[in-house]
Amino acid sequence: MEGNTVREASFVSPHGQEGGSRPQAASEAAPASEPAAAPAQERKPRRRSRKTGIFRVILPVLAGVLFLALWELQVIHKIFDLKKYQLPLPSAIAKAMGDNMSLLLSYTGYTLAEAVLGMLAGSLIGFIIALAATAWPRWGGGSLTLVAALNAVPIVALAPIMNLWFGDGLGSRVAIVTATTMAAMAINAYKGMAAIDPLALDLMHSYAAPKSAVFRHLRIKNSLPYVFTALKINATASMIGAIVGEFFFSSRGLGYLLSNSIKVAKMPLGWSCIVLAAIAGVIFYLVVERLEKVFIRWHPSRRAS
Repeated sequence: MEGNTVREASFVSPHGQEGGSRPQAASEAAPASEPAAAPAQERKPRRRSRKTGIFRVILPVLAGVLFLALWELQVIHKIFDLKKYQLPLPSAIAKAMGDNMSLLLSYTGYTLAEAVLGMLAGSLIGFIIALAATAWPRWGGGSLTLVAALNAVPIVALAPIMNLWFGDGLGSRVAIVTATTMAAMAINAYKGMAAIDPLALDLMHSYAAPKSAVFRHLRIKNSLPYVFTALKINATASMIGAIVGEFFFSSRGLGYLLSNSIKVAKMPLGWSCIVLAAIAGVIFYLVVERLEKVFIRWHPSRRAS
């Protein structure tokens, strides 16, 4: 009797009712439901990732369509009290692009060539400065300060000087873009080379690795994510530098056409230059981002994405 009493008391529910064999039935049913629940749990993250990917595409597209609709219906004009000659309608801009497509594409290629050449030159010089600053830190820090000071000079002040030095051809705009893209690369690359794991550096020293091997296998590899961050910054900054440089003593390019269109009040053509410059900048940025995914697949941020 005592044994039965103890067994029955152990199954008494919190509400004072006898549970009998309910706990045992629940414990026996639990393992049977685990295999069925596992596939459902695996499907949920996949469905969520698909929905998230769809929303990432659909929401920006809907926002862009809504913005263009408000622009075309002159809602933006009413809000900011603008006239059509001050802010042309999207339909007028599209018509101007269609009428001058060959000229716009030619000038876009010219401006993009200036931006690409200048960015490559500026990024290369900035990376060399970062290497020197890391290898010889006593005087290398001063070079970083000089590059940062050069980057603080406005483009409108650099443009006349570069035109005087290199003429009014392609070289002057390449020089402007080079000067405006050095600092981002130098500072970011130096930060990547300096922010290495001390344990990894101690391991290289324990194997008596020469300084060149430490740079090649440790510092430069660690700086690659920082380098691509600087390249993505320079991809957009180079387009700005090239277009602003074309405002001064230029006979080709989107900046030249934009400046002339504003002077003669051809605003739809001027806005066509702005649209194509934005598209070229986005494409340039996406190319750099794609190269980043190819060259640093080993980085944790790439594996997570």
